[in-house]
Amino acid sequence: MNYKELYQQKKEAEIAIWKSDIVKLKAKASMASADAQIEMNKHIDALEKKINEGKTKLSDLIKATDEMYESMKTNVELAWDSVKIALNETASKIKS
Repeated sequence: MNYKELYQQKKEAEIAIWKSDIVKLKAKASMASADAQIEMNKHIDALEKKINEGKTKLSDLIKATDEMYESMKTNVELAWDSVKIALNETASKIKS
């Protein structure tokens, strides 16, 4: 297995973890008041959108030529950082 395949597997595993985290956040949100649920679900929806954007960037990276791979990998890493920040912020808001 080459580096590109290993990188893809790692990122797909992180996506699976994030999806699991979203399920937990949705469960916590469902126990809140109606107004709080609406606000929490907005944050969760935004988080899911960021994850989908990251998945798209990963898909583009996997299809990239070797020459484009490294430059596109930076875009994936930036998307991942954005998801991690959004996940932490959303979790923090839902815990409050």
